[in-house]
Amino acid sequence: MSDENFMRAALALARRGLGQTAPNPAVGCVIVKNGRTVGRGFTSPGGRPHAEVNALAMAGEQARGGTAYVTLEPCDFKGKSGPCTDALILSGISRVVLGAQDPHARVNGSGMARLRGAGISVIEGVLRAECEAMISGFALVQREQRPLVRLKLATSLDGRIATSGRESKWITGPEARRVVHAMRGRHDAVLTGVGTVLEDNPELTCRLEGFRAVPLVRVVVDSHLRTPLLSKLVRGATEHPLWILHRDGADKLRRRALEEAGAKLIELPSSSAGVDLQAGMTALAREGITRLLAEGGGTLAAGLLRAGLVDRIAWFHAPCVIGGDGYPAAQGFGVAKLGDAPRFELVSSRQLGHDMLSQFKRV
Repeated sequence: MSDENFMRAALALARRGLGQTAPNPAVGCVIVKNGRTVGRGFTSPGGRPHAEVNALAMAGEQARGGTAYVTLEPCDFKGKSGPCTDALILSGISRVVLGAQDPHARVNGSGMARLRGAGISVIEGVLRAECEAMISGFALVQREQRPLVRLKLATSLDGRIATSGRESKWITGPEARRVVHAMRGRHDAVLTGVGTVLEDNPELTCRLEGFRAVPLVRVVVDSHLRTPLLSKLVRGATEHPLWILHRDGADKLRRRALEEAGAKLIELPSSSAGVDLQAGMTALAREGITRLLAEGGGTLAAGLLRAGLVDRIAWFHAPCVIGGDGYPAAQGFGVAKLGDAPRFELVSSRQLGHDMLSQFKRV
């Protein structure tokens, strides 16, 4: 097998950790000796042990003189565990093939330099684009102090999320809804607005048996703390973390009641949209969130788009037309000229039962 094929195997391993390794990135590692795979590993739930450590543990003495294929440059500083560069050097690995360079300020090339200094041959940039895509949320936190935001939309063909009578269950079919649960499972947190909480009383959990090893964080944008204490989100807060983004000056009694029920409250500056969403994303990044799935109504979608915070769109569209009196996927957010409209490019499209899923990324 070629270097690229072994790196594809490492990427497949990294994908298993998506949504479960925050604040660390999801990384995959394959150890090869004499053309045969002797070790495999990916970042463990919670972020440790790292992929390299897990793969080396499987390989044991067979790692000596072998090649390590790693989707991300190994760390070279001591955090809660020792540097992965030390583990690779001590294992006797003779060659390391890397995908992406680590954007973390404490690594960013130092891992490669350390390995080369120890006499290990280092090959950079194998399937670089694919490996960088795998850590895109982690990289955004390093560069912009905010997580990657994927906006999920489930609409009719004409972009409506509900009828004029507010009926929305279910626009899309069971196949599409199952994919949404899998999508939740690959993100650190899911975000919604208080309007959706009041209207639909959602759980916002990943209900695929065995899909996640760590709980999914549920985040509500709720400027005035209107989230009901008897809502499914609050009642499940001790089992599935619930964080509420609210504006300064919120009612103290409501704050205390929600906190006593297990919710984590994050105070933000106010804005014309209720809370400052940019500040909210910074706060979430500070709390360790790197990948965020936004599932709300038209108000939340408009707020995120207006603030330039949407990096990806997952658009589930059903083969029906609701009409102009239905509720739009995004409320108006001040676009007067086409040149001011946020632009996205199609990445993929596939059929799910009678529905279609189109994935876009920001241009």
